[in-house]
This record gives sequence, C-alpha cells and structure tokens, in this order.
Amino acid sequence: MQTLAYGEWPSPVDAATAAAHDGSPEYVGFVGDEVWWTEPRPAEGGRRTLVRRHADGTEESVLPAPWNVRSRVIEYGGHPWAGAVRDGEPLVVFAHFPDQRLYRWEPGAEPVPLTPVSPVGPGLRWAEPVVLAERGEVWCVLEEFTGDGPSDVRRVLAAVPLDGSAAEDRGAVRELTGERHRFVTGPRLSPDGTRAAWIGWDHPRMPWDGTELIVADVAADGTLTGARTVAGGPEESVPQADWTHDNRLLYASDRTGWWNLYRDGEPVCARPEEFAGPLWKLGQRWFAPLDGGLIAVLHGKGAQRLGVLDPETCELVDAAGPWSEFGPTLAALGERVVAVGAGPRIFHEVVELDTRTGRARVIGAAHRDAVDPAYYPEPEVRTFTGPDGREIHAQVYPPRNPDRTGPAGELPPFVIWAHGGPTGRFPLVLDLEIAYFTSRGIGVAEVNYGGSTGYGRDYRNRLRGRWGEVDVEDCAAVARALAEEGTADPARLAVRGGSAGGWTTAASLTTTDVYACGTIIYPVLDLTGWGTGETHDFESQYLETLIGPRAEVPERYEERSPVTHADRLRAPFLLLQGLDDVICPPVQCERFLDRLAGRGVPHAYLTFEGEGHGFRRAETMVRALEAELSLYAQVFGLKTPGIPALELTP
Repeated sequence: MQTLAYGEWPSPVDAATAAAHDGSPEYVGFVGDEVWWTEPRPAEGGRRTLVRRHADGTEESVLPAPWNVRSRVIEYGGHPWAGAVRDGEPLVVFAHFPDQRLYRWEPGAEPVPLTPVSPVGPGLRWAEPVVLAERGEVWCVLEEFTGDGPSDVRRVLAAVPLDGSAAEDRGAVRELTGERHRFVTGPRLSPDGTRAAWIGWDHPRMPWDGTELIVADVAADGTLTGARTVAGGPEESVPQADWTHDNRLLYASDRTGWWNLYRDGEPVCARPEEFAGPLWKLGQRWFAPLDGGLIAVLHGKGAQRLGVLDPETCELVDAAGPWSEFGPTLAALGERVVAVGAGPRIFHEVVELDTRTGRARVIGAAHRDAVDPAYYPEPEVRTFTGPDGREIHAQVYPPRNPDRTGPAGELPPFVIWAHGGPTGRFPLVLDLEIAYFTSRGIGVAEVNYGGSTGYGRDYRNRLRGRWGEVDVEDCAAVARALAEEGTADPARLAVRGGSAGGWTTAASLTTTDVYACGTIIYPVLDLTGWGTGETHDFESQYLETLIGPRAEVPERYEERSPVTHADRLRAPFLLLQGLDDVICPPVQCERFLDRLAGRGVPHAYLTFEGEGHGFRRAETMVRALEAELSLYAQVFGLKTPGIPALELTP
C-alpha cells in the first residue's frame, strides 16, 4: 500500500472501459419458450440490438448494424418489440430508431416495414407492440404528429396489419381508441381475449401525479367498446396494469401514499414500500402475474428487489442472489420469471427465476469483471438530515484502491451527483463511471434528494413547487455533512448531473458557495423557454407542478432559472451537450453562455453531433469522462498523467 495524493492514484478503470460497460439489457420478453431482450452497443454508434437466447443457451444478436431497436414515443421511448411463434418459427415486430417505422422480422429474411413514413413533423411512432398472430395484427401505441411543433401530436391505441399492407397506406392502420387522453400506454389483453386495459393521463399531470386505468370490452371484430375508468385520478398514480391467469385485473396504485398492488380494486398485501415506480418509458413492468396465482414483484424502499408474492397469504419471498436492484422490465411465462438485475459489484444481467424451485440463475449478459473488483467502489447507504430536519437519502462511495492510500491528514475531494428526472432515483448498482473517480481517490455521493422515487409519495411530493430549492438544499446538506464529519475536503467539493441533474448542478453553482466547480450535462437552464416550446410534449407542462402554475406564479419561472443568475457564477464548470437533444436542446446552453460572456469564469463547452438526451456512443462517453476528470484536476490541483487537458476559457 503506497501513499499518494487523493485524486492522483493510478487506476485500471479508464474512460474506454467505463464507456464499454455503459447501459444495460432492457425490455426482456418471451417468444415461445425463448427469452429475448434488447442490449446496448456503445461501440456501434450507440444502437440497441435484439438478443435471442436459444434453447441450448447460446445468445444471438438477430439484428446486425445498422438496425436499432428503440422507440421514440414520448421521446423517452417504450417497449420497442414483441414476438410470437408462427409455423414453428419466431415472428418479431420492432421499432427501428432512425425512421421509427415498425418492421416484421423472421429468420432468414430481411426486416419488412409494416408502417408508413409520415411527411408531417417528426412523423409516426410506435411503442408497446403486442403481436396477435391469430388476428393478423399488431396492437400498440401510435404517436402521430399533426404539425411541426413538439406538441402538435396525438396518441391512440392502434392495430397494424402484419401483412405489410399499411407500409405505404396510413389508412390501413386501424385506430382502436379515440383521443380520450393526451397520453396512453399499450393495451393489455385479458387471457380470454374479451377485455383490454390501458392507462391514460393528461396535461399538466405527469404519470406519477395522476393517471386513469381504463378497461374496455373487445368485440368479435376487434373493436373496443364500453371504455370505462376503473381506478386512478388526479392524485392517484397507476403506472402499470395486467391480468391474472383467471382474468382478474391487477394494477399498482399509490392511493395510500405507496405504490401497492390491487386486484379487482381490492388491496393485495398493503405495505409501506414501493411495488412500482415512475412511468418514464411506456411498457415498464414492476410486476408480472404467474399462472399459478403468485405474482412476481419488484419491491422495496429505495432499491427494488425481485420477489414472489402470494396474494392470498401476503407471503413475500425474495430471489436469492447477489442482485440488490432490478430494473422495471419483468416478463413471465408459466412459472418462469425473467428480469434484469445488478448489484454494487455486478453489472446488469438477465436473470431467470424458477418460482417452483426458487432458483435464480443468470441466462444472459453475464457479468464479467472489467478490472480487478478490488477497484470497484463500495457504497454506503446513508440517511442525512437536511433543512427543517428532513431526511435525505444518499449513497456514498469513498475513494477505494487496493494499492494506494491518501496522505495522513489529507481529506479526499468529493463529487456530489444529482440524478435526472427529477422524479427518479440512483440505482444501487455497479457503475464504472463512479469507479473511474473513486479508484483515483475522488469520492462520489449520489443524492436521492427530496422529490426522488422509492420512498413514498410524500417524499416524492417534496419537490412540488420547489424544484431548484429542495434539490439544491439537499445536495448541499449532504456535501456539508461529509465535510463536517471529516469524510470530504470542504475546499474540494464538486457537483455534477445530467438533464434535471444538470439543472440542479447549475442552480447549485449559481445560488450556493458550497462547490469549487461543477459538471453540467445536457441541462435545463431557462424555464421561461423550456416550458414554452423548447422541449418535447411529454414534459412540456411538468413545470406546472415542479415550479407552480405559470398563470399564477410567472415570476417564479425566471427567478428560479440558472440563466437568470449567471452573473453570480464564480466557480469553473464544464458544460456537455448533445446537438440532437430535443428534450434539453442546445439553445438552453447557448443562452446561459451568452449571459456569462465577458465575466471571466473559466469553463469549457463541449458539444457532440449525433447525440441526443443521454450519451450513447463510446467515443462521446470517453471524451466527456476525461474532460470531467481534467476539470477536477485543474481546480483541485491534481496531477492526472495520460488524461487530455481540458482547455478552460474565461
């Protein structure tokens, strides 16, 4: 063990290694008895491929480059594929990211388009397909733009012919519902085929504020009749619904303050923990009913574990294994459950649970150590005290390196991470971006500030009307507490975040003196512009709850915006932005930089062509991560050989 200054420790976790392990498997499902899922390919332009697990256990990427299985519905996307078995062979339907058309794929053939290209605005988009081979249709969500503006859009449930007759004919697409709601999720058909359930909501609510669960009858000709609301409301969020094997309606609702399960309107084993989460992507699944009557569930306070719930006895048994966190992408067939799990020392893996034996095993994307695990960070799950004595949940990752220690009497620099959303949470999983810093002697603290999910509706609602205040205060409280207890160097604190986390970072730098520098990634910076046409439809009225009704408190939109307080900024910063970002567009950064011109604040602005909201290309992630380390090295006075120097300009 050698002594070396914190932040200068040599590490095998380089930026390329971190980039290669970014992202996770997602959207698992069954095609016949086989398990399929999507998987990222950072080295292939950031596309997502579709992986098939054959009966013999081998994996095959069935769609080579440039096919990209990803939907753009509501911009964050949704479940982009579905499959069935026809004539003994798989038949798969998927959304292709570049043109957003639905395609049909069968072994030995090239994908065939099923939907047309629209000349209007961003066109036609599709998500949550359900292949109904017996009907010769795919039922799904249709998002159709009616003009060039981000809110010139309508969303309905639709049926697309499997024979390709709609590929050039929009009129061949059969609409299943009217425009009852601004937003809808995909249909879930009851096992007997007589009913369909889906979720809808309207501006200004977000799906974690309030939704409606709708049920309709399915007529013999495939039309939906008698649509009625059976659960939900303005202050009740229903993020998922499904049917049990005996045609009973199962759904999650937070009517008691926690997302719990209900069956035909009656609570199923009510507990003060979450059995669902925020619906950021259409088709996310936190539970899956099994044929025998049990329910596979994700549940917990904070991190969500995989378990099997007996709705009759309330017995809940968790899957044994090293996975501390599972993503909202469950699938079930018979008594088999497939999920994506990870842990503090394990990358995301595709996991299958046999509920008859209780055995869980890895069946895809198996973890392989990128470096010696001794370099992985070790999280400390902690609760801090914030203003007014409120609880703040956080995950603290101190510096960790098997070969180095810091000098006696020296405290390490720390970076406070603010998550996106802001209605979201940091998962408790291995992240090599964190290891990139902790293995070099720089600590990281992920703050699940007030407004985060996983801790009940009251905790989530703390941010209502107070975005830019509660999140900033909570991050600062954690930073100060780490400094006061002797964990972090108070003179070497940084803050970083992307999207809503970028907002929190910029707001922190312009309204507090806690941090020596910060990294702002594809941020919201100007509420007056972002909420009036500079973002996508899904979040275009999000600020009505985060900030307050614009008609009642218009001054608050300007007062809270970091762009308004750019003159207060003194700390050096790095600004990272994708040029194709339609959620937090580059104009937000440009306006912020214009306000800073001539003020002498050292900064760098890096932009990336072909990147949207969330970096997906390996080369982008490498450049961004190395630039961030260089910023900290310059501000904290560190030597980082081999890292390209970031040019900071006033």
